[in-house]
Formats: sequence, structure tokens, C-alpha cells
Amino acid sequence: MKKRPHVVVTRRLPDAIETRMRELFDTELNIDDTPMSAEALGAAMKRADVLVATVTDRIDAALIATAGPQLKLIASFSNGFDHIDVEAALKRGITVTNTPGVLTEDTADMTMALILAVPRRLVEGARVLSLDHDWAGWTPTWMLGRRVTGKRLGIVGMGRIGQAVARRAKAFGVAIHYHNRHRVAQATEEALEATYWDSLDQMLARMDIISINCPRTPGTYHLLSERRLKLMRPEAYLVNTARGEIVDEAALIRLIAGGSIAGAGLDVYEHEPMVNPKLIRLAETGKVVLLPHMGSATIEGRLEMGEKVLINIRAFFDGHKPPDRVLPSML
Repeated sequence: MKKRPHVVVTRRLPDAIETRMRELFDTELNIDDTPMSAEALGAAMKRADVLVATVTDRIDAALIATAGPQLKLIASFSNGFDHIDVEAALKRGITVTNTPGVLTEDTADMTMALILAVPRRLVEGARVLSLDHDWAGWTPTWMLGRRVTGKRLGIVGMGRIGQAVARRAKAFGVAIHYHNRHRVAQATEEALEATYWDSLDQMLARMDIISINCPRTPGTYHLLSERRLKLMRPEAYLVNTARGEIVDEAALIRLIAGGSIAGAGLDVYEHEPMVNPKLIRLAETGKVVLLPHMGSATIEGRLEMGEKVLINIRAFFDGHKPPDRVLPSML
């Protein structure tokens, strides 16, 4: 009988996925869902044939260097792979896989929700009815926000998620603009009625709403630097459901507090899980809407992610190339 690979899962996954993993592999589960320390991750990598990691696991070159020779696959339960030093893994002969594509619609839904919530002051309005004092009723000039229809949306990163956001925003009568490393196909531009900007700076200066939808790579760290954030109009809003490190968070806080940017909707933060107390204070004033990294948090999405992890592990140990390998060209 063929020996089953020893799989270590670093976080709690949906029950159906964990059950299937136990059926297919020799699997260690993280029952209490406590995040693994670097020491615990290192120990897991010394005994596992497969490490099923998540975005909360920072697997750097130093950690990979301590891995046992039997570790051949890091199957990440994530769309992004910036938490893994993929180059270091590949040099050690360790294959890295992710779970792309399955979170596109969920993340785009949440992005659109924030695009609506921030200008229309939805969280502020909801909070009024949860306070102890009575609501005085409708008045013509109270709780006025900004109309979304007719505004210009600048999408930074026109991949799968960026295009899904564009489709939703177009249905709300929003004009679609985008900046991307490469211009998308003409047919896509025409379908979305999208305007391409080769200069991110020029696009930022002209938009009403900016949506961050690009991956976190060394090249996108602080892509929206203080200099670039200062290009945004005082009436403009920023929405980020991608990665917190793409935006200079300290500069964003200063500019919103000073009135140079109207506000922001954030689902990700530069120093997760820590959220800057100054952001929380801005949220209390209604200038920002903050969510706890829940853009992809749907039951359907998590199950589909788990299924991709299972397929990648099975393909690898059946002697095939896993369908979701992270390749050097993707870095």
C-alpha cells in the first residue's frame, strides 16, 4: 500500500475539508486554531511532507532553510503568496501552490460594499440607531453623503478581482478607469467601457474613488506612497481590499485627518492584526470604514479554497504538476 503523505495544517479549516484531508492523508489538524509561532512552524516543517499554510503564517527564507528534506510541498490556503519566500522554497526543491480564482467574486462584492458604504455614510447611519438616544427622524440636511452614480473609479490592478469590481461598479453608473502593469485586452476594455492610464500618478489626481486590487509584491510595497496619496483630490475616497502594505498607512491617516482625502474603506492593514489606533479614532468620526479582513469570508469561498488545496496535494503525490503552482514568472 502506498504510504500516505504526512500533512500538517497550520489553522482550522472548514469541517468538510478537514474531514476529507483525514480520509486522504496522514493529517495533523490545528483543532484550537491557535496561530503557530515561528518555532512551531519550524518544527512542523521538520516533520511534514506537506505544510498547509495560510496568510497568517510568515514563511521566510530563514524558516525554509530549517525545513526537513522530506518537505516537498507548501500548499497555501490563500489566493496571495506574499507570506511565503517562494524563491527560497523553490531553491530547496519545495513546490508552492495557492488557491487562485475562487475568491474573486467574494472580494469584489466586499470592495463594492465599501465603495458604497464610505461615501453614503452607511456605518455612521447604522450606528445612530444602535445608540441609547432616540432618532429624531428624517430631515433634509442630515447625514448627507456623496452620490456614487456618475463618479470616476480608478482601479489599481486590473486582474480578475479588478475586473469583477469594474463590472459591479459599471452597473452602478460609475465610470471605470484603471492602471495596470499591462493594458488588458481591447475586448475587455470595451465591455467595461474602461479607460486605461499608463501613469498611476495622473489617474490618482483625477478620480473620485480609488480601489486597490493589485497583489502584494516587492514592487507594490507602498505603491500608494505619501507622495502619490497627496495627488488624490480632497473629495476622493480610497478603498483597499487587497493588502495593507500597498498603502503607506501612516500617510493615509495624516491626509484623511487633515482633510486632504475625504475618507477610506479598509479591509486590510499594514501591520495586521494590529490596527492603528488613529484609524479607529477616524472610524469613530465617520471618516473611515474599517472591516476585519473579511473580504473573502464566505462559506462557499472557503470550501472552494479547501478543495483546491486537496487537488494540489493529490496531484503532486500522484506524480503530476499541481494545477495551482506558484511559478517564478509570477513573482
